[in-house]
Parts: sequence; C-alpha cells; structure tokens
Amino acid sequence: MSYRPNSRPAVPSARTPGQRDRRAGLCAALLTGSLATLAAIAAAGPAAAAVTGTPVPSGADAARATAQASGESEARVTSAVLDLDHPAGKPRVRGKDVPYDTASIIKVDVLAALLLRAQDAGRGLTGQERTRAEAMIERSDNDAASALWREIGLAPGLEAVNKRLGLSATVGGAGGTWGLTRTTVSDQIRLLRAVFTDDTTSSATGSVLTTTSRNYIRTLMTRIAAGQSWGVSAASDSGAGWALKNGWLQRSTTGLWDINSVGRVTSGTHHYLVAVLSDGNTSMTGGIAAVEHAARTAVTSARAAD
Repeated sequence: MSYRPNSRPAVPSARTPGQRDRRAGLCAALLTGSLATLAAIAAAGPAAAAVTGTPVPSGADAARATAQASGESEARVTSAVLDLDHPAGKPRVRGKDVPYDTASIIKVDVLAALLLRAQDAGRGLTGQERTRAEAMIERSDNDAASALWREIGLAPGLEAVNKRLGLSATVGGAGGTWGLTRTTVSDQIRLLRAVFTDDTTSSATGSVLTTTSRNYIRTLMTRIAAGQSWGVSAASDSGAGWALKNGWLQRSTTGLWDINSVGRVTSGTHHYLVAVLSDGNTSMTGGIAAVEHAARTAVTSARAAD
C-alpha cells in the first residue's frame, strides 16, 4: 500500500462554548465508543475498565485532585521534535522527559508489534487483523485495540518488541489496561523513527520493520477520522502533509485529562517527527490547545536551528 500524506482540514478560527462542548463530548465518546459505554464501564467497575483500557482510579489521581483543589496543580506538557531529513541527529526536547500515560497513542506501538510478529512468522496480516488495525488507528476503536493487545501478548509482548524497536522507557499497562502504558517523548520519537525512516537510512538508525510494514502504518496514520485530526498536525504548513495518532483520556477520580499527539509533519522544505505528551489538563479542549501550541513551538524552533 503506498503512502500518501493527508492534508489538515480547515479548522474554524473561533467556536462558541456550545460548539466546544460538543467537540469535547464527541471526542470523549470516540475514546470509549459511546457515552453509554462509559456509563456501563463505571457501573461495572474495575473488571470492565481492564477490558477496554479505561483506567482504574489510582492513588495518584486522588493526590492530584487534592492538589488541584488547593490550587497547587498545573498541567504538564513535554514535546520532542526530530528533523526527519537528518535522522541521525538527536531530538530536541522541551520540558521534562518523564513518563506519561499513553492513552490511545499506544495503538501505533501495538500495530508495530503486530506487524513485527507477523514478519517473524513470514506472513502478512490476516483479513481480521487488517480490519482491526484499520479501525484501531483510523477511528481509535478500543475494542479492536483490546483484541490486538491480547494478540501481541499484552504488556510483555509489547515490551519484547519495543526492545527491538529501540524503545527503552515504555512500560506496558497491566492486564488489559493498554491505555495506562507509560512512555516518554524520547521513546515516542524512537517509535516514529522506526515507522518513518526509509531504506536509505544508515543501519545505525534503520528500522526492523520492513518497507511494507512501515508504509502500512504510515498510510493508516494519514487516514485519521476528521474529528480526530487535531494535535501535531497543527505544526504542518497549510495544505502540507501529516500523519498522526492522538490519545485522550479523562482520569476517573480527578476529571483531569491526558492529551497526547504523535506523528510526522511537513513544515517548509523539511519533514519532522513530533511527539507531545501532556496531563493534568482541566478540559479536553484546553489540553488540545496546549498540545497544538507545543507542537507548533517545537517545529518552529527546529526550523530556526536548521
């Protein structure tokens, strides 16, 4: 399958509060499948949460809620950017390169693991695997992600593959809670490099994924559903190509949001790999705005340094 970059759709310059609320509601529903599903998960308790990747409330959530109530809590955001035209260089990191929850950005890693396991077996993906992979990346379908998470061997399977992909600081979520995998922006750049590097790259920065596998992931990342095309795409020039995967997760106890975005963007004459991770956001829309600002700042800084 050939790789054809998508273009960022036009975004209205301003939205009414009602429009913002509808957008946040739509995205939250997309994460869990529906608001009814979210309610069912809450009623069913931890067992249902483990199946879907929705987090079980933690002590850290409660501590953050207390800090927020006392005015001590602030959202965190960390970004990293790498000029893909100089892949042997080091990524430029802004903020503390510490672990964050992945939410749905882990789905790129799950697909890479699935493809690498298929490569090892000397086969392509089955029809069912392709259907699930495409739903997982393009629409961020959680049921598809849970099925493929089990197929790759849960966290141990992910971590075994990640060693081969060069990731060193990503720890899979326990059991079925793939959305609580912890990662850093540096590891996300390593994963993106494994996906977006090409066959002319030196062996030192090359990928264990075949050209066919890399092109498949890239293509799906350009076909993201319109309502999910925010994030690092904001750093692309108008009309330029991008490929991305976003993650968004409202924490059960605090109501605060994890908002993440990773992908490849085009700015000027260069292509950049960009990863932005954030948590502690008081709203989804505010978190998206913070992530997009961080992505634009990271790419502008990288361009100035070229």
